[in-house]
Amino acid sequence: MSIKNILSYIDKIAFTYKTFFLLFIIIGGMILIIILSQISIYTIKHDFDILFEKRTKPIIRLEAIKDAYIVNIQDTIYDVHQKNITLEQAYDVLDLGKQLIEKNWDEYLEITFSQEYETSWVTKIIKKLFFIGDQDKSKILQNSIISNINDKDLNIEVLIDEIIIELSNANDERVSYLINSINFEINTISIYITNLTNYDLNMAISERRDTQKVFNTLSVILNLSIVWVFLFSIILSIFIITHFKKLHFGLEDAVNEKTKELLALNESLEKRIQDEVGNSRKKDLIMFQQARLASLGEMIANIAHQWRQPLGSLMMIVQGIQTKMELGKLNAEVLDNKVNDAILLGENMSKTLEDFQSFFKPNRDKEEFSLKDCIKHSFELSKYLLDKEKIEFQIKMLHDVKLRGFFNELSQVFLNIISNSKDALTTKRDQRFIEVTVKRSKNNIRINIVDNGGGIDDEILPHVFEPYYTTKYKSAGTGIGLYMSQQIMERHMHGTISCKNTYYKIADRDFERCTLFTMTIPIEEGDKDND
Repeated sequence: MSIKNILSYIDKIAFTYKTFFLLFIIIGGMILIIILSQISIYTIKHDFDILFEKRTKPIIRLEAIKDAYIVNIQDTIYDVHQKNITLEQAYDVLDLGKQLIEKNWDEYLEITFSQEYETSWVTKIIKKLFFIGDQDKSKILQNSIISNINDKDLNIEVLIDEIIIELSNANDERVSYLINSINFEINTISIYITNLTNYDLNMAISERRDTQKVFNTLSVILNLSIVWVFLFSIILSIFIITHFKKLHFGLEDAVNEKTKELLALNESLEKRIQDEVGNSRKKDLIMFQQARLASLGEMIANIAHQWRQPLGSLMMIVQGIQTKMELGKLNAEVLDNKVNDAILLGENMSKTLEDFQSFFKPNRDKEEFSLKDCIKHSFELSKYLLDKEKIEFQIKMLHDVKLRGFFNELSQVFLNIISNSKDALTTKRDQRFIEVTVKRSKNNIRINIVDNGGGIDDEILPHVFEPYYTTKYKSAGTGIGLYMSQQIMERHMHGTISCKNTYYKIADRDFERCTLFTMTIPIEEGDKDND
């Protein structure tokens, strides 16, 4: 039957059967390819493990035996004969050497003659079907060497016992003769061990050659399967495509009509998308305002606390002036001192107000600012809360970095993290620490803020940057501080922020569970370090 007749016969087959045959060939071929690939991977891995376990480990054991004979026996006998060590010390070392030799020799024999280290059944079938020769497994030479090593080991044990006896009797002439004899035996056994090592290496090379042949055979079968599936898929696909071309002209009008409907739907979708984007922006703006209001409450509390002490001092100054005036002790010098003290307190209160007022000034244009100043500014605004809770903080920053961005918004991020650390540390009875570390690497600056507050629960940790997610009471938190921190870092600073629990060393003390916030900010080309 010619190829033309075959193609004509295939063309007459119904479309349903053509599709069924195509799916059958593709699915069946893919399953076959997957099975062959998995068999190949399993076979190569299994045989490689066998090659490693059966051939590599025995070589390691043999080398350990050789070293034990030389170091633990030969060198020890020489040292005791030269009186570098005592006879009791030598006896302990020799006993240890015997144990090492016996242990490694038993493990070598166990691995060598074990039935576990056999090639996979797939490898055996392929070798049989494709006439791949197996390596020579003659054990005559190996058994002969093993027998000789066993004999030499017995001779060495006898010589060791005799040497110990002669050393006790101080018979130097006999000891010298025995030492020469045992050196000869150890050198002989080293040669036998080397022969065993060469035998195992030759077997490993032969096994690797067979494994490579098996792998090549599986690769050929796999490639033929891929070609077979590819060719039949192309043939049937051509007939199916031809059938689809016939259907195309009948469906063209319907497609054009649906296209018009889709265009109309697309226009409505664009409007809906714009509305949703607008709503999302409004939502973000509301959340940002809520965060700012929450921060405003904290700032007012900060101002109130920092003003409370100087206001009390001012009241005491006024009362002191009144008292001295009533007692007739008020003079120009006393009045000047009191006035100067009141002025100094007022200036400090004014500076405090200016610091907090500048924090809320809107600045939508990017500005160049010092990262070190931003971090210090944030801690200054939080200083009274930290002092109140007896929280120590440390800033580790070798070099300052100039950034372009929004000073106040980045400071807001630091304040949110400091506030969370403060809340976690208030329940800790031990010493309380916050540490800030700043490092620069090429085009990024990395800021780590860590506290020893006991970490965050593993169930809560994945949700800390979600909006309105909080574990505090409603009166204590809104759950948007860290969310807005993430928005500021990603949208305005083009950086990232993450959180995890970690082991950390703060103030030369190791803490098992700490909370670590990591911020990464890209440095623009114009940014540079400032010593």
